[in-house]
Amino acid sequence: MKIAVIADIHGNDLALEAVLADIAEQGIDDVVNLGDHLSGPLNAARTADILIAHGFPSIRGNHDRWLITVDPAEMGRSDRTAFDELQPRHLEWLRALPATLVHRQEVFLCHGTPQSDTTYWLEALTADGVVYMAARQGIEAAAVGTDFPVILCGHTHIQRSVRLADGRLVVNPGSVGCPGYDDDDPVPHKVEAGSPDACYAILSKVGGHWDVTFRKVPYDHMAMSRLARSRGRDEWANVLATGWLDA
Repeated sequence: MKIAVIADIHGNDLALEAVLADIAEQGIDDVVNLGDHLSGPLNAARTADILIAHGFPSIRGNHDRWLITVDPAEMGRSDRTAFDELQPRHLEWLRALPATLVHRQEVFLCHGTPQSDTTYWLEALTADGVVYMAARQGIEAAAVGTDFPVILCGHTHIQRSVRLADGRLVVNPGSVGCPGYDDDDPVPHKVEAGSPDACYAILSKVGGHWDVTFRKVPYDHMAMSRLARSRGRDEWANVLATGWLDA
């Protein structure tokens, strides 16, 4: 059994199309989607149309939740740009998505952690904003009560897998469409993939054992970088071009 895992598309339709083509080339037709589908200065509506047409098992991320719960006048720039592109059918699709989901009775989907769509799970921050791998005890604690062989998370855009002490596998597939960002919560920090490629993961079950392979897919990232710059989002343009936030 093989399952492709995508997350954090952020309105990057070209990256999504490249990843879906790569998934098809791998002969995989089982795909799950971990949220933050549309937010960003890119092509939110077209991305939504692609996802709706495919009908993948999907959950909502924190930005998806904000798109359907926050007053547009109070939204952040990326959410508001996406919101202004979306049609009622797109918002209805977002409203119908669950916060978590169990796939094939073995794979648990969440966006941040099983308890929160805004909490970092496999990463942590120093007081001065350095991102590092979270401590084992914290990772294990967040998995208590989620008794599935595979637990999927997104949110931080960093490809990572952790094997828990009892053998459960926790996987973040990385970001399809946004290879870096900065944030002020809980302290100012940057997350940067260092590559502009579109990322996803492939879960494999052989002989009752689950494992993961990470994929990085080249695509026309400069087209998306130019689009972001044309919309006044230089930080997006930089990270889409290089995988780094600085020019």
